[in-house]
Amino acid sequence: MSKLSFDSVDVLIYDPVASNRTATRAAMYALGFRRTETVSTLEAFLESVQKSPPDIALCEAQGAAEELCATIQQLRQGSAGHNPFIVIIVTAWEKNTAMITRVVSSGADDLLLRPFSTAVLGSRIETHIERRKGFVITTDYVGPDRRKDASRPSNVELFEPPNSLKMKAKDKLPSDVIARKLDVELKSAREKLTSEKLRRDSFQVCILWRLVQDAAVVAGQTSPDLAKLQGLAKSIELRSVDTEFQPAVEWCQSVLAAAEGLALGVDRNASMHLLGHAALSLHQVFHPEKTAADQLSEIDATVALIRARNQAEALAS
Repeated sequence: MSKLSFDSVDVLIYDPVASNRTATRAAMYALGFRRTETVSTLEAFLESVQKSPPDIALCEAQGAAEELCATIQQLRQGSAGHNPFIVIIVTAWEKNTAMITRVVSSGADDLLLRPFSTAVLGSRIETHIERRKGFVITTDYVGPDRRKDASRPSNVELFEPPNSLKMKAKDKLPSDVIARKLDVELKSAREKLTSEKLRRDSFQVCILWRLVQDAAVVAGQTSPDLAKLQGLAKSIELRSVDTEFQPAVEWCQSVLAAAEGLALGVDRNASMHLLGHAALSLHQVFHPEKTAADQLSEIDATVALIRARNQAEALAS
């Protein structure tokens, strides 16, 4: 650890238990960290991240794992702060399967089981400086690549997230140079996050349109697929405002109008026709290179895989 310098690294510790906060802060101090802020609530954590993003955050999951992981996911999606790519280590007293799944799905960099030694904490931090995993962007996940089999084919592109922790601790750049470098890298990474999310979310809207089309209608109920479709359309609309993808805003509004018609039971055939046309047009905004035939072929293939998986799961249960 001697080759690393932590004097200028900004640390944020969230833990609702005062003794835990003190212990974590002491461990960080022993490693050489001198710029540490501690908070006791998730609201304060989010406020601090938005006001002045740290280089590394340590967050306690015990007692509110679901809420913490939702907050981390919100941060990684780019909707809870200027820097979605800060290094995040989640701590917990109990590392069960459900906890691991929640943390992994949130986009956190690491999960560290308490009680931990200063040496173990230092080793984990060094890993995220020297060998931080590349990030991936999908409809439901933004964070470190978790694929266990690197040989399996995938169309998910890896990219190296901005890492201000590394800039300060290893590269030891002057503060003004770090500020400029981080600003440039964040601008590029956020643009990539936005465009990739829009591309993938628009495709997911098309998938959900087909799933809603095939689903049985239950009077007075909004299916989970239709609800997710509405959520994605609203997200795409917000991300597209004042960008090169401005035409997507109008198609999102059409998607939402059709979805509302379906939820209210207003002329299902007309609503489904409008939904399909709007979904495909929305997808075309982000995939101008694809023909209508290419679009439908890719959508049909994905829907077939989903149906086959659902059928296999149903048979297994």
